[in-house]
Amino acid sequence: MERVRDYPRPPRLEACQDHVRVEVLGEVLAETRSSLRVLETFHPPTYYLPPEAMNSGLLVPAAGRPSFCEWKGVASYFDVVVGDQRLSRPVWTYNSPSERFRELAGWYALYPGLMDSCWVNGERVVPQQGGFYGGWITSQVEGPFKGDPNHPELI
Repeated sequence: MERVRDYPRPPRLEACQDHVRVEVLGEVLAETRSSLRVLETFHPPTYYLPPEAMNSGLLVPAAGRPSFCEWKGVASYFDVVVGDQRLSRPVWTYNSPSERFRELAGWYALYPGLMDSCWVNGERVVPQQGGFYGGWITSQVEGPFKGDPNHPELI
């Protein structure tokens, strides 16, 4: 069991061999046993997935502005498109991340709450609350978590 209050700030990046599967709009968006996790105080882990794990045919560069993370740099977003269905900006990547997070370059993260389902080692992920956060909650992490309205001191 990992207590997210014990995660560092600034965040840490670690390699992970968990089996990760993401389903969206009735399709498999990603599946891998090689990911990177970003671990930050009071956040459940955010999984970054390698380009070769992604069904890149479902990804279309998104309109709109990039965002900025004080730790990782400028993020670019993707829409997910399946047939005539489109999800706006649920996936992002850092093409040129900060030196500390250079291993993330070109890897993809996503908002679990916008997917049909996300799985870690066969366990369905509970999305981190709050539209801004991309954390993956499983039975292996213990809160409280940023974004939880029952803990406004963390929002």
